[in-house]
Amino acid sequence: MADHPKSSDTEREKSKNMGALRQLLPFLWPYRLMMGLAGAALVLTAIVSLILPLAVRRVVDNFDVSSAVLLDGYFAAALGIALLLAVGTALRYYLVTRLGERVVADIRVAVFDRMIGMSPAFFEKIMTGEVLSRITTDTTLILSVIGSSVSVALRNVLIFFGGLILMMFTSAKLTGMVLLLVPAVIVPIVLLGRRLRALSRENQDWIAQSSGSASEALLSVQTVQAFTHEKRSRQAFWDVTEKSFVAARRRIGVRAWMTAIVIFLIFAGIVGVLWMGARDVRTEVMTVGELVQFVIYSVMVAGAVGALTEIWGELQRAAGATERLVELLESRDAVQDPVDPKPVGNLRTGHIVFDNVTFRYPGRPSVAALDGVSLDVAPGETVALVGPSGAGKTTIIQLIQRFYDPTTGRITMDGVDLRDMDRADFRAQVALVPQDPVIFADTARENIRFGRPGATDAEVEEAARAAAAHDFLTALPEGYDSYVGERGVMLSGGQKQRIAIARAILRDAPILLLDEATSALDAQSERLVQQAVDDLARSRTTLIVAHRLATVKKADRIVVFDGGRIVATGTHDSLVAENGLYARLARLQFTEGLAAE
Repeated sequence: MADHPKSSDTEREKSKNMGALRQLLPFLWPYRLMMGLAGAALVLTAIVSLILPLAVRRVVDNFDVSSAVLLDGYFAAALGIALLLAVGTALRYYLVTRLGERVVADIRVAVFDRMIGMSPAFFEKIMTGEVLSRITTDTTLILSVIGSSVSVALRNVLIFFGGLILMMFTSAKLTGMVLLLVPAVIVPIVLLGRRLRALSRENQDWIAQSSGSASEALLSVQTVQAFTHEKRSRQAFWDVTEKSFVAARRRIGVRAWMTAIVIFLIFAGIVGVLWMGARDVRTEVMTVGELVQFVIYSVMVAGAVGALTEIWGELQRAAGATERLVELLESRDAVQDPVDPKPVGNLRTGHIVFDNVTFRYPGRPSVAALDGVSLDVAPGETVALVGPSGAGKTTIIQLIQRFYDPTTGRITMDGVDLRDMDRADFRAQVALVPQDPVIFADTARENIRFGRPGATDAEVEEAARAAAAHDFLTALPEGYDSYVGERGVMLSGGQKQRIAIARAILRDAPILLLDEATSALDAQSERLVQQAVDDLARSRTTLIVAHRLATVKKADRIVVFDGGRIVATGTHDSLVAENGLYARLARLQFTEGLAAE
């Protein structure tokens, strides 16, 4: 994805095509009845608007009639037309605005549904903040188009052509003069419109980058403050926001010039037409009522052109916004579910095999995170993965969940390639405790229940007890129902880790993945949690990424990684006896574990 407008202008060239708005049709089609009713109301109001000047002409030309009843009738008819116009306009507003809100809600849901299922590889290429900007800012632009601009544009198109025809019937000579103005008005619209379109795209791209910058800084606010990076973060956000403002200022300037030129040309023409019309009234070529009627139609036609000029700019921006959203909806994920997935069944055996797997992260294609790894984890076996940072341990955990696909080789569960199964099906058989536990802005109870949404309160509390979390949770102001803040800011690192472990215990899955699951715990909590993990692992296939000796020693087998390869396999005692990498890690990394022993 583009990080700045210069690259995105090329990448998203097709956004300049107004036809991009046609991509909204699948979202509009389910509400075609509402569209039809709104269209009928729109046509009704346009027709009524065009009839109103005829009524005004009758009133003006009959001021001197002898019958007061007839004159009263003309005024009553004009009032009735105005009432019909008011009701029709209100109905059109209600239907069109409701349609816009409904369609935009559907688009937001569709984009979120698509994004929540994308693999991590997708988010290596685009900032989360930019996705959020598209869901909010871009859909707001589309809302303004569907909920207002399109209906106003169609109404003004009807008024323009209807008014032009009725002007011809009123005075062909004066209408001919008005038509001479059309090329003079269209030229600046076309020329300045191109510039406006490019500036609109640039403005939107800078807004997206501004949102991404703010999101990244605010999601890491503690780290920003800990390293006294607030000034630089403020400056970085100010820079990108200022660039967004400058782009918006240029866009507004071009649009203001275009509006000024068009309005001046239109009203200069009207003044000229009025001058000639006044001469025709003096020579009795036309009546005062006809001149008034013609002037009203002229103003209506000119107003329609002015409105269409402004709406054209909005439609261009909405076309770009639509293109950006459709780009997300049509984005292809590197990880795809098969068309005809094999059934997962009950993976209680949990047999995991890595068959000569090589893997490179999309963001680092030149470096192999795993290089020819073959690993067979027997059902019910507990395997500890150890090695220096960057050796490939966590990559093993990610590939088992199929967040990525191997570059070469294959990974199977119970003999079935992960790529042949539906991701949601086999992930339901896996429980994960990540190194950095994810806590949601909800209650502690719901954070644990995230592991199994249908669990009862009693089951949630039982899982919390098993994870040594019950005591601190009941000590919170509202117990399990205490709100823990965004990303669990109200909890300590160890408390968040225990909630994550309780979540995995509650999931009760046949395959357990522990990525430094006890890294944030103190010695006492670790002993309590370790017992829970041991009980949990006894009847499950378990892979543990660990740096603690107490955790590693209890594994059935230890697999040592270095540089993306398996360099040793065995028990703790046999690997120490080899006096290789594991022995060095045992002396350095596991010192804390030795002390605990």
